[in-house]
Amino acid sequence: MIEFLVSGGPVMVPIGLASILALAAFLERVVALRRVRVVPRAFGREVVELLRQGRHGDALARCRQDDTAASRIVETALENRGRPRSAMKERLEEVGRREAAELERMTAVLGTVAAIAPLLGLLGTVWGMILTFEVIQEQGVGVVSSLAGGISQALITTMAGLSVGIPALIAHRWVLARADALVLELEDLALDCLELLSADEGPQPDGEAAA
Repeated sequence: MIEFLVSGGPVMVPIGLASILALAAFLERVVALRRVRVVPRAFGREVVELLRQGRHGDALARCRQDDTAASRIVETALENRGRPRSAMKERLEEVGRREAAELERMTAVLGTVAAIAPLLGLLGTVWGMILTFEVIQEQGVGVVSSLAGGISQALITTMAGLSVGIPALIAHRWVLARADALVLELEDLALDCLELLSADEGPQPDGEAAA
């Protein structure tokens, strides 16, 4: 197998490095995008129930026990609950954008590998064909074995580039879809907290409402 890959020529080196980089990025995202590390369902239910009961101190303490995107968003809502609804919403959106960017981290690596791996394979193909035509120029087409090296190199690099690029593209799409699904759940949790905390402000006095 090693000899087979080596016969692909020098272009196999960057293709191999790209495959290792893509695999490392994907495995890191698989671990980072686990629900328990982003928005645990049990945490969301517990915190929302505490907010419904008006136990803001207990909810804040519960948030500080976890290190998840959900806990940071709820903690932000609790820390800003005395502010106007629009200001609280703006602050939650700011934190949400930061958490969303964190969830989508490393996706650029997967997208880049998915794009360049087939191009590297194409580069190896062109390289192998150039070698083949050089042999034809020097020896003619009479000896097929002398042409096999360049043609083999061209096909091996093409296969290698596609073998890395296709899984990287699938991984890239999966990570984006997973991150989007988790962001939607975070948005739902943030809206629940916003509604519950806004209700705590109570109705305005008649004089202020008239003003």
